[in-house]
Amino acid sequence: MVGRDMLEHPDFAQQRGNFSDVPFPGCIGELRYEDRGPLERDLAHLKAAADRWHPAEVFMTAPSPGILTRFIINLHYPSEDAYLAALAGVMQTEYRAVVEAGFLLQIDAPDLASARNNQYRHLSDDEFRSRIAERNIAMLNAATAGLPPDRMRLHICWGNYEGPHTHDLPLTRIIDIAFKAIPQAISIEAANPRHDHEWEDMQAVKVPEDKILIPGVIDSTNNFVEHPRLVAQRLLRYAQFLDRERLIAGIDCGFGTAVRRAPKVTDSIVWAKLRALHDGAELASKRLCAS
Repeated sequence: MVGRDMLEHPDFAQQRGNFSDVPFPGCIGELRYEDRGPLERDLAHLKAAADRWHPAEVFMTAPSPGILTRFIINLHYPSEDAYLAALAGVMQTEYRAVVEAGFLLQIDAPDLASARNNQYRHLSDDEFRSRIAERNIAMLNAATAGLPPDRMRLHICWGNYEGPHTHDLPLTRIIDIAFKAIPQAISIEAANPRHDHEWEDMQAVKVPEDKILIPGVIDSTNNFVEHPRLVAQRLLRYAQFLDRERLIAGIDCGFGTAVRRAPKVTDSIVWAKLRALHDGAELASKRLCAS
């Protein structure tokens, strides 16, 4: 379904194009994991890259069960609830494989934010929270049960696109439900112009002692290279109310998240943005140590 912000600005939607023109795959039978070959191949490729470059930490992404209900159409199960439960059951295999391979597991969950604007645009915010978000977190927890929380993080996303975002669900209307998820770290968009201000709102939110916050301090939808001082400023806002040990600098979302479209940000600028992220985080750490 097209997002409410696109319906509000049809001239922009026509210029940009939308997912309504993309044929989605469908689920036409019982879900089960039959072939681990592609999964094992991806894990092997990532391990080979890590062995060559020796990074301090490596994470691998996987979709949440909830977002799969949007992009793989249910043509078999009697209800969305039944379909979601089946998806959670098969995704257990993927989640466990990533963790057991020694990588951090990042579960991408646009269903907790972006889906309010499109897939469930017919619901009120309260209905979305109680009927959809709570259910999706419960299914995610069932799929990650038994995995160590400190080896997982959850990414909340409002849709990684340059657009109005005028109907985005406010962060404070979903973060409390996200905190119920088993993964220890919560990644949020905090750099783009529609959510950059929400650090103020987060000051009134109690972040659980066992949770880590990863605010995005780099925008992944444009080719501006943030100044390291801006990155540091964005981090230090959160350091006002959150211990530095529970604060990690992040990026709003992926730089290339659509297979059929060229990445919005060119490769060399991606690396320049990542350098700014590193330098800004280092600057923020120095300022915190000096204070």
